[in-house]
Amino acid sequence: MTETAQDRSAPRAPLARAAARTRRLPRWWPLPVGLVIGALAGGVYGAVSTPQYTATSYVIAVPTGESDSMSALGFAQAYSRVATQVAVLSDAQVAAGVPIGTLQANVRAETSPDAPMVAISASSARPAQAMEMANAVARALTANASHTKDDTHVELLRFTRAVKPTDPSSPSAALTTLVGASAGGLLGGLALLARPRRTTGQVAAATVPAPAEPEPEREPAAASAARGA
Repeated sequence: MTETAQDRSAPRAPLARAAARTRRLPRWWPLPVGLVIGALAGGVYGAVSTPQYTATSYVIAVPTGESDSMSALGFAQAYSRVATQVAVLSDAQVAAGVPIGTLQANVRAETSPDAPMVAISASSARPAQAMEMANAVARALTANASHTKDDTHVELLRFTRAVKPTDPSSPSAALTTLVGASAGGLLGGLALLARPRRTTGQVAAATVPAPAEPEPEREPAAASAARGA
């Protein structure tokens, strides 16, 4: 019987020691742990991820004699939406040397609300390929716009060619490490706030009042007077 009780209590001893060690840790331990784990995760991601390069080509909308600058600005915004459509990308895929799906995933067009200019940016793991994609889409867009310039009275011209990028546009390992540490610290702080507060003392046992002693019975006045007589 004694051996059985000892066998049952044996597995509980390591658990009890682990719980005791956990109680000895400072209450704010999730914060530094989150910082370290987040920094390591961000650094590993920045080290193993493939750097991306971005090249940008610019085209500008120029009004003809029967149009004005406001019309050119409006058509520039319209052309920025058309630049990533299949009708334009299908003409650019041969010059870019990549499938149309690659162009759809890695080419974007943006315009300014103040200037009739369209920025066509392309991203790739190879700098030369990013330059070729941006220039190919810009040429295809200006060629498509030239077919309708007699109706729109706006001509789209190449402003600057994309050049081969030298620095990656993707975040560096140092930046991903910083972002990961910030995210880990935030999660650690949230875990610290969500933890229940540790009590430092034991709850005092409730004291039960002792029963009151019965008061001695008083004799009647007549009986006490008779005994005195």
